[in-house]
Amino acid sequence: MSSPENETLRGVQSVFSKEGQTRKCTVEPVVIGGMVLDVNATSSMHANPRTTTPGKVIFSLGGVARNVADCISKLEARPFMISAVGFDMAGNMLLEHWESAGLSIEGIQRHQNIETAVVCHIFDEEGEVAAGIAHVESIEKFLTPRWIEKFKCKISSTPILMVDANLTSSSLEASCQPMANAISGKDIFQPIRRDGTSTKLSKESFFQMLKPAIWVLLDKGVKVVVVTLGSEGVLLCSKAKSYLQKLAFKGNQPPYFSKQLYEAVNTVWPKDQIFGVSMCETKSNLFAVHFPALPASVVRLTGAGDCLVGGTIASLCAGLDVMQSIAVGIAAAKVVVEVESNVPDEYCLANLADDARSVYSGATMLLCQSKL
Repeated sequence: MSSPENETLRGVQSVFSKEGQTRKCTVEPVVIGGMVLDVNATSSMHANPRTTTPGKVIFSLGGVARNVADCISKLEARPFMISAVGFDMAGNMLLEHWESAGLSIEGIQRHQNIETAVVCHIFDEEGEVAAGIAHVESIEKFLTPRWIEKFKCKISSTPILMVDANLTSSSLEASCQPMANAISGKDIFQPIRRDGTSTKLSKESFFQMLKPAIWVLLDKGVKVVVVTLGSEGVLLCSKAKSYLQKLAFKGNQPPYFSKQLYEAVNTVWPKDQIFGVSMCETKSNLFAVHFPALPASVVRLTGAGDCLVGGTIASLCAGLDVMQSIAVGIAAAKVVVEVESNVPDEYCLANLADDARSVYSGATMLLCQSKL
């Protein structure tokens, strides 16, 4: 982990699901990463440099891993959090909320030398982060391999492990590019860059640019690749038709965590068909399914990606399949962008299920071909 300098803290989620255990959860999902106090500032008028501008400042409980785990708990799964906070105001606020939710603090290290991570965000008129300063050195100093290894029993037995990685944008690009090139054995992947214009790329264009890297991952044994595209939705990619069939359709299996979430979604879910196409009619060794984002009255966008991941993990732990879980994750993200906090105070499962059905109904196959 590297400390960002003069830029917004960015979160990248990596989710690991043990094959064959998604629907046999016997313990809670494990989440490793930062717990952060966010200081969110929104100007009520055009901001002038080097002077104070009227606006609104609020404290919000944050951190990529914390947000994901909080979202999971709001959907009635029980995440086990591994993190580090201090004996200060920010740490007290974060832990008080955690304990009030009835969640375990066993994995959260506290030490007098820890200064709890704090991030200050300044938002523009559209709810996007315009600038930010991150004070997160304590996470990389105290959330060490040694601390994480204390909970290796829980990690080894969890059905799903989620790890957040907070790095500068340049570090993330440098890390992702060598990983892709190392897997492929070739120096062929470069970060995708915007040209600075307002022209939006279509989902088809996005997929065509990402397809070579996606194929490398699938060809090397990764079963499913999920790519988030912000306001453009989500791509779900799989190499084998038989595996995608298993993702879309499963037998009647009981939920292992949230019975309410499982029943709410399955009550409204369409049966037997995916996007109007029978799975047995397609002939391909690569499938890419595009799930659209939902329209929303955006207040701010922090927490959207975290709640997408949290909603997806909670759904998998509830016994829902991957298709359903991605749709629920997108629905969970819609709720959070319409509030000021990083995670909503609560979710209405009926509304969440209806939104998830809308996402699924709007999904489309982008590719059905036998060769790249």
